[in-house]
Amino acid sequence: MLPQLPPRERQIVDLLYQGGSRTVSEICAALPDPLTGSAVRAMLKRLEDKGFVCREDSDRGYVYSPTVPDNQARRTALSQIVRTFFKGSPVSAASALVGMAEELDTKELDELEAAIARARQAREDGK
Repeated sequence: MLPQLPPRERQIVDLLYQGGSRTVSEICAALPDPLTGSAVRAMLKRLEDKGFVCREDSDRGYVYSPTVPDNQARRTALSQIVRTFFKGSPVSAASALVGMAEELDTKELDELEAAIARARQAREDGK
């Protein structure tokens, strides 16, 4: 879903996920490559028309927020990565993550183990 966006629109949506709701001027200030307020407003309008962002009126002007919950957006993006780079195999993707073990600290490895245990338990509970 999100990977289909043009790079600049994706960049704006990413900013909203990272920093929460923002005004046009806050988005302009956060962009690594400056854009005019009118260019950002035009992209936000397109994103709103596509259903990726919504706006609310506030004392600061319009405040824009993503419409898709961040956990759903992450899942969609991860699914796209798994399809593209791992031939649709979640096991291959997980193996690649575990292969980065030298970059993971003990706490992160423990979190991975716990996630696997939860997934296994949920599968057993569903049977």
